[in-house]
Amino acid sequence: MSLTDRRVRIVEHPLTPRLTQVRRVERLTPAMVRVTLGGPALDGFREMAPADHVKLYFAQGDDPVPVAPIIRDDRWEDPPPGAPDPVLRDYTVRYHRPGLRELDIDMVLHGDGPGSSFAARARPGDLVGVLGPRGSEIVPLVFDWYLLGCDETGLPALGRWLEALPAGARAFAYCEVAGAEERQALGSDADAEVTWLHRDGAAPGRSDVLARAVRAFAPPGGDGYAWFGGEATALKPVRRHLRNELGMPKERVDVDGYWKVGVADHDHHDRDDHDGGLG
Repeated sequence: MSLTDRRVRIVEHPLTPRLTQVRRVERLTPAMVRVTLGGPALDGFREMAPADHVKLYFAQGDDPVPVAPIIRDDRWEDPPPGAPDPVLRDYTVRYHRPGLRELDIDMVLHGDGPGSSFAARARPGDLVGVLGPRGSEIVPLVFDWYLLGCDETGLPALGRWLEALPAGARAFAYCEVAGAEERQALGSDADAEVTWLHRDGAAPGRSDVLARAVRAFAPPGGDGYAWFGGEATALKPVRRHLRNELGMPKERVDVDGYWKVGVADHDHHDRDDHDGGLG
C-alpha cells in the first residue's frame, strides 16, 4: 500500500446557516440526550467523515428564533454595532438522514451552558440553527489497526468511527464516562474491542483513566491510526504518548481537545489542543 493511498484528504463545504426544528428528543443515558433536528433547510447538507461537526446556534431571551451568524461570500462577518452576537457551540453529527431531512445530535448534559441548557429543555417544535460542517477530514480506511478514545463529548464521533470501519479492520476503543449508567451500545462491522473507563466520582476532565489506558495499550504489528476527542488538558499526555513513546507519525494522529475545564466555548482548533486537519 503506497503512502499516497493513506493520505488524509480534506473536502471543504459551503458555510451555510440553516434554521431547523426539533423533531424528537430521546434520553440515551442520564447525561446524554439525542436531539433530532429536521426541516427543508437541510436540503443540500453534506457530511462525509466521522468527526464532522456543526455549530448549533440557539435562541436568546424571549425570542424563539435563534440569532444567526452573518455569512457573506462563504466568510463569517461580525454583526453590526448594537446587534446581538449569535450563541454557538460545536457538536458532532451523529446521524444524517438526507431523505428525511434529519440530523441527530447527541448532547451531553453538563452545567448550565447554552448547549446543555438547550438539550435539557428541548421540545419538538423548538428552533435551532445549524452552521456547517465547514469541511470533512477523510481518513482512508486502509490502516492495519485503529486506536480510538474519548470522553462523553467525543462519544458521537467515536461511535461514527466504529460504524465507518469495514469488516476485518482492527479497532481498539477506549470510552471514558462517569459510570456504568453512561455506557451506550456501539455497533461496528470491524473487529472492535471497546473498553469502558469509569471516572468513579472524579469530575469530568479531572481523571487520568484514559491516559493510563493508552499507556497500557500494546500496539499490534503494522501501521495504525489514532483518533481521540475529549477534554483538552486530559488529552495532552495521550498525545505525547502516541507521538513520543509509540512513535506514531503526526499525520496518523488526530487528538482533538473538544472542550477545556473552566473555559467557555473552547476553540478546539487551538494549536496546543489539536493535532490533525480540520478537527
